[in-house]
Amino acid sequence: MSTRATIAATAVGLGSLRENPLRTVLSMLGVIIGVAALVSVISLGDVMQAFVRGELERTTDLQNLVVHAQTQRLVEGDWVPNHNYPVFTPHELADLNESLPLSRGGFMQIGGNARIVSQRTGKHRSVSVAATTFDASDDGRVKLAAGRLFTQSEATHNAPVIVLSYKLASELADGRGAESIVDETVRVRGLPRQVIGVFAFVKGERGYSAGVPYAAASNVFGSGVSLRTPQMIIKARAVEDIDAVRQGIQDWLATRYRDWQQSVEINTREQQLDQTAQAFSIMKLFLGALAGISLLVGGIGIMNIMLANVTERTREIGVRKAIGARGRDIQLQFLTETVAVSCVGSMLGIALGAIMTAGTVVGIRMWTKADGVSFVLSPSTVMLAVAAAVTIGLAFGTYPARRAAGLSPIDAIRHE
Repeated sequence: MSTRATIAATAVGLGSLRENPLRTVLSMLGVIIGVAALVSVISLGDVMQAFVRGELERTTDLQNLVVHAQTQRLVEGDWVPNHNYPVFTPHELADLNESLPLSRGGFMQIGGNARIVSQRTGKHRSVSVAATTFDASDDGRVKLAAGRLFTQSEATHNAPVIVLSYKLASELADGRGAESIVDETVRVRGLPRQVIGVFAFVKGERGYSAGVPYAAASNVFGSGVSLRTPQMIIKARAVEDIDAVRQGIQDWLATRYRDWQQSVEINTREQQLDQTAQAFSIMKLFLGALAGISLLVGGIGIMNIMLANVTERTREIGVRKAIGARGRDIQLQFLTETVAVSCVGSMLGIALGAIMTAGTVVGIRMWTKADGVSFVLSPSTVMLAVAAAVTIGLAFGTYPARRAAGLSPIDAIRHE
């Protein structure tokens, strides 16, 4: 078919749509509803996935990779001391963070137990204490009920400060409220430390915890905890990035430590990661299947309208073929109409789907008070909706177009 014939057939198809606005709207309605359902369902799936990711990131260590030296190694079924393990320092941590573009950074931590006594009330508790570097406390996701976190200067100079968990602060305050203990003094292993902050309340919180600057580890734990085996905790940007971050850590170790496989261990939550990735995939496939059914219904509607269109315009088709139009011209005309209806319908459907999603998100936030739920409309969702609509239009418009192209001119002109 020549370019001129193609343009002429396309123009006839578009002109037919303008001349019959009611029929065009009816043809478009199924696409609009189908695409709106597709966009809304997939977008709500993205909203739920983003919310779940945020909750996992905020409340779990699923995206964390823990790097620590092994003081023992297994030799012929027996554990023997490992004297060649590396001793990680904040300098090594900074160097590692610079080599991992897919991570959110990391921190060093030494954990242990200590007894903390309130100098004001005399209350005391056995507490799980984490001595961490500044990078850990500079995390914007750490929520506080009162006060502040320790600064970089306080972290590196072993300032006598401490941050308490909400439950610990409440009990040490002896009924005055957790926030009231800020700026008071507690004693850790007999040494005074100023309470500068209280972590936010956590529902179901068990036990007692506190955080101190990394440089305070020797004073807080004494000789009961080895200071030569801190953990470097690296947080991946996303669950999908964990394998790449782990490979980056392995490359970094290989350039600095000979036989590091025998003296360093990298721990992740492999099983939980696989379960989370599978859950995300199943959720998106399920939601996409539901939306696909809606779009399929819209496609069937287009086919029915176009078949009725062919029947209604049988005489027109006969006249066109009698004056020289070929079957390919007629087929292109009807396909043009179908694709035009699908494209315009998909644009309107995207807008309607976005409005539906935004309204649903607002309703969820008002009903559940969940601030972490936010509107999401990704470019991939828009592209998928347009591609699906055009594909459905072509698939369901081909049969009516071929039927129109196959009509005999004489029979078509005689049709009443």
